[in-house]
Amino acid sequence: MEPDLFTAAAEERQEKDPVGSPLAVRMRPRTLDEVVGQQHLLRPGSPLRRLVGDGAGGPAGASSVILWGPPGIGKTTLAYVVSKATEKRFVELSAITAGVKEVRAVIDGARRAVGGYGKETVLFLDEIHRFSKAQQDSLLPAVENRWVTLIAATTENPYFSVISPLLSRSLLLTLEPLTDDDLRALLTRALTDERGLGGAVTLPEDAEAHLLRVAGGDARRALTALEAAAGAALAKGEPEISLSTVEETVDRAAVKYDRDGDQHYDVASALIKSIRGSDVDAALHYLARMIEAGEDPRFIARRLMISASEDIGLADPGALPIAVAAAQAVAMIGFPEAALTLSHATIALALAPKSNAATTAIGAALADVRGGLAGSVPPHLRDGHYKGAAELGHAQGYVYPHDVPGGIAAQQYAPDTVHGKRYYEPTRYGAEARYADVVERVRERLKGEGG
Repeated sequence: MEPDLFTAAAEERQEKDPVGSPLAVRMRPRTLDEVVGQQHLLRPGSPLRRLVGDGAGGPAGASSVILWGPPGIGKTTLAYVVSKATEKRFVELSAITAGVKEVRAVIDGARRAVGGYGKETVLFLDEIHRFSKAQQDSLLPAVENRWVTLIAATTENPYFSVISPLLSRSLLLTLEPLTDDDLRALLTRALTDERGLGGAVTLPEDAEAHLLRVAGGDARRALTALEAAAGAALAKGEPEISLSTVEETVDRAAVKYDRDGDQHYDVASALIKSIRGSDVDAALHYLARMIEAGEDPRFIARRLMISASEDIGLADPGALPIAVAAAQAVAMIGFPEAALTLSHATIALALAPKSNAATTAIGAALADVRGGLAGSVPPHLRDGHYKGAAELGHAQGYVYPHDVPGGIAAQQYAPDTVHGKRYYEPTRYGAEARYADVVERVRERLKGEGG
């Protein structure tokens, strides 16, 4: 709803006494040029630029937009900048507390404002995915007729959470996750800007690195943690925010882990070796270290997929599908929820029976091929689907396995150079014991032995 007298008074007090406001509020950008990240949305002539009057007007006026992205990366900030920079009437609603009644009140007010004194209205609707279909339907006439310019924010995929008619009448703008460089610039500004800490404290690299890990790409979390750490340092009379002070205030130990250095590979190696060794608790420890250090969840998921084939194989044929499903889920949901999926897969792989038979089998076959043991394809296996193939003797004498009882034809498949080689040596662990019995029977049948 539109700001009432109490809200207006609170905002006025905030402007007069900014020190009393949270650091994240004080450091909100005042213009689009101060926005950190999202530069792909801030180019000249972009919908957001036009919303604040940069190139707006004429037959191609500002369009309604839907901002999609995870929490803490600037959706509300962009709306706040628009509210400060635009000359339009600005109204904010949250789908958590508002309903159709409040939406209709805003629309009625917008129509009166346009008809009465030519004032356009920008409606910022936060958490639009929480609106039901009927509630979203109530926005359609206002958006279609441009009684309001809608800025809607959502953390959910709008193709699933926003009705199609509203999507088709709006521009969908996807916000990118904030990088460490983005957050680092934000922290630097907060440390030096008079609206922030005004140079009262400094932040060394190790403490900054820990704040970035704690933030996890969330600007609000980064600034909140910085404010708490700065307050603790100043209370102790220290001009520098030490790593220990950051750890005390955010209650999370620094993880010694360099995503670009040795620790990256050491911890990843330890995770896989713990899974291979069936130590589920150690595996979960290393997984937690990777998560806390801000490791890319897709990297972890890729390692688990490799482990499923390298160390488990046919001892548990369900291991690879679990790892693949985990990788797909991680790509769709991201952190923090991806931690649950990675834990699920890690536990399953660590406790699965182990076999490296698939690994050694392909290794032995590759060694022979690289050693020159390729050989010619036996004539009866060659392609016989072209004119003249029969004259060359290709595909002649081939026995079609489906025509043979048992479906196994006793004939030579491998080239002469490796005929009789045994690459796959199954273990007797888990489900692979069944494959061990099967492969022996099959090999006997291929040689023409057995019934």
